[in-house]
Amino acid sequence: MTQSSNLQQKIITILKASTFLIFLGRAYQHMVWDPPYRTFLWDEAILKGFVESVFGVSWNEYVTSLSVASSISLSIKIIGVFYLLCAVVTLLIKPGMKKVGKLFLLGGSIGLFILAVLYCKEKFFHVGQLFEYTIQFLSPVLLYMAVFTSIEVKKIRMIALIAIALTFSCHGLYAIGYYPRPGSFVDMTINTLPISEPSAHAMLKIAGIIDFLIAITIFIPRLSYPSLLYAFIWGGLTAIARLTGHFHVDFLGNTFSQWTWEVIIRLPHALIPLFVIVVDRPNSRFFKYLKMIHYRKKPQTAV
Repeated sequence: MTQSSNLQQKIITILKASTFLIFLGRAYQHMVWDPPYRTFLWDEAILKGFVESVFGVSWNEYVTSLSVASSISLSIKIIGVFYLLCAVVTLLIKPGMKKVGKLFLLGGSIGLFILAVLYCKEKFFHVGQLFEYTIQFLSPVLLYMAVFTSIEVKKIRMIALIAIALTFSCHGLYAIGYYPRPGSFVDMTINTLPISEPSAHAMLKIAGIIDFLIAITIFIPRLSYPSLLYAFIWGGLTAIARLTGHFHVDFLGNTFSQWTWEVIIRLPHALIPLFVIVVDRPNSRFFKYLKMIHYRKKPQTAV
C-alpha cells in the first residue's frame, strides 16, 4: 500500500467514525427523547395562518389535539430511524455508492443543519448556537467529499478547519458569558472537578478565551499542530463531561440513557481536529506514540 493510499484510508476512517457517531447519537435522541421540533411546529406567530387556512381548524384545536401530538411524535421517531440508517450506511459506504451517499450523507447533513436551526430558534436565535453545531452537520459532507469527489484533501482540510473554528469559538461565546452562560456548563464543571462555583465560572471564562485563540491559531502554520492537539483533547474531554458531570449512581440507567448520546454526538469535536492532524502530519510523534501503544497491547506469539 502506497503512502498516499494509506493516508486516504486513515482520513476516511476518521471521517467515517465522526459521521457514524453523530448519526447514531441523533438517532437515539430522536427515538427516545424529544428534539426541539415543537419549537417550530407549535409556534403560533409562524404557523397559525397556515394551520387554520390549510387544515381548517383553529390554532387552539391544533395545539391541544392528541392526534396531532401523536403524529409529531411518530414523525420524530421516523426521522430517528432515518438517522440510524444514515449511521449504518456510513460504515458501509464505498466509492461506487454515490447515489446512496447523496441520500444518506448529504440528506442526513441537511437534517442535522435543520436541527441546528431549531436549536438556534429555541435559544432566541443566538447565532452562536447555530454554528456551534458546524462540525456535526458538516462531518457527513466532509466524508462525502473524501469518498466521492476529486476535491483535493487540502481543500477538505480547510473546510474542516473552518468547522473547528466555528464550533470552538461559538462554544466560547457561551463559556465567556457573551451569551448567558448555561447553568449546565457550571454544573458539569463542579460535578467533574472538585472546585467551587466561583472557580467554575472563572475556569469556564478562561476555557472560552482559549477556544477563541484555538479558532485563530489552527490557521497559523507554526501554531496549527499544538492547537489542533489541544482541540482534539479538549473536544474529547468536553464530550465526556456530559456524562461525568451528570453521573448519578442512584439513577444509573437514566444517567446513561439521557447523557450517553450527548457524549456520542460531541466526540466528533475531537475527531475532526484529529482528521486535520492526520492530513498535516501523518507520521508525527503523536501517531508514532499511538502506534507504539497499539503494538504493545498485541499479544506476543510464540516463534
